[in-house]
Amino acid sequence: MGAVAGGFRGFATYFKGIMGADAYTKYLEHHNASGHADAPMTEREFWRDRTDRQDSNPQGRCC
Repeated sequence: MGAVAGGFRGFATYFKGIMGADAYTKYLEHHNASGHADAPMTEREFWRDRTDRQDSNPQGRCC
């Protein structure tokens, strides 16, 4: 049963990556690795900024 659960977790992680659900985590990792002096955006600020940038510069997407 452990292999099934591990496979499901792997699929869930992969699916989140495709859908962009892990974007904030990646942003935090990049922010910390880049050595920025200022505090990172909150998760709410991050998603608002991302949505605003996508709306002002639409690229290929389904909707």
